[in-house]
Amino acid sequence: MKNKFDITTSIVLYKEDLNELSRTIDCFLKTPLKKKLFLIDNTPTKEFEGVFNHKEIEYIPVGKNIGFGPGHNLVLSRIKNQSNYHLILNPDVSFNTSVIPNLMAKLDRHEVVSMIAPKVLFPNGEFQNSCRRYPKIIELLARRFTFLAPLVPATLRKGNYIDINLETSFFADYITGCFHLYKTDDFVELNGFDERYFLYMEDVDICRKIEKLDKKKLYYPKEEITHVLKQGSLKQKKLFLTHIYSAIKYFMKWGFKLT
Repeated sequence: MKNKFDITTSIVLYKEDLNELSRTIDCFLKTPLKKKLFLIDNTPTKEFEGVFNHKEIEYIPVGKNIGFGPGHNLVLSRIKNQSNYHLILNPDVSFNTSVIPNLMAKLDRHEVVSMIAPKVLFPNGEFQNSCRRYPKIIELLARRFTFLAPLVPATLRKGNYIDINLETSFFADYITGCFHLYKTDDFVELNGFDERYFLYMEDVDICRKIEKLDKKKLYYPKEEITHVLKQGSLKQKKLFLTHIYSAIKYFMKWGFKLT
């Protein structure tokens, strides 16, 4: 298609901080590319209707909270054959204008890579570990129940890559889903996220799905973004239970290996 967008982007909204969201949208709109942003509003009251009016933004009201993955999947039919790249973006991320073009150029050089993601920093500049090994049951349990920590081998703790220099690019098992830049054709072929997950684990799951295409995910720390990271499941019982439920679904799908 001759008039394809260079990039499309989707952000799923639910009870967002308006200042953080505005900063994220502004970062995207300032990126010098032919582009389109989809705002998927999961609030029952269509809270964000009319808040962001811009020719490069399309607002999609859902009317109920359908979750992270199902929300992003709403754009699959809208981006098929319409863009070269598609960005899954959280509403609390900021970045400079060169990040997306540089990531696109890197992704374009690797036929075998479906998705690329940058280094992630906290707002205070500290490193946020966004690339990890696939989770094991015992490791996830030990994160919540510290008395189990001695049972977890050091190489599995928090899934961290302790044997790899995280200042260099490499093909990670999975990369957390605050900023996933896909080749659009691959994201469509994956059929987006598995909608059995309401929230949590869908980013791990899609990284496994990428491998089913015989493709890879590239962690590329030469580019960096800032992510607020709410960590709601550590603070709210309901979200904690949602995380556990998603983990059960994940292991039922991919297997229950302990180590």
